[in-house]
Amino acid sequence: MGQLSPQPVDTLKGFGVTFKQIFKKPLTLQYPEYKRPVYPRFRGRHRLWRHENGLEKCVGCSLCAAACPADCIRVVAAENTPENRVSPGERYARIYEINMSRCIFCGYCELACPFDAITLGNDYE
Repeated sequence: MGQLSPQPVDTLKGFGVTFKQIFKKPLTLQYPEYKRPVYPRFRGRHRLWRHENGLEKCVGCSLCAAACPADCIRVVAAENTPENRVSPGERYARIYEINMSRCIFCGYCELACPFDAITLGNDYE
């Protein structure tokens, strides 16, 4: 048969904490419907920006990839042609990949970009 606690006072104290919490308002949120507000300096998902005329701001210089301590950014640059103008510079990022499972959201890529082409937004999903 089960043994009693050697110190019943400690057991009663534990139940006291439990009973106090039962009558308090729950701390949990209905997550998919309600999302907590993020802090102003929160760094979430990466976003590549475009100019107002639709051209990409990223020119494929790979400074963001060089600044990344996790080595999770891959940039493959290509030359702009008069027929296929993608960015205002001579080159553009033909492939821009971020391995989100390796990213540590440090923001170094955002600081390294001289064209403000990449930012870390408030999205976390």
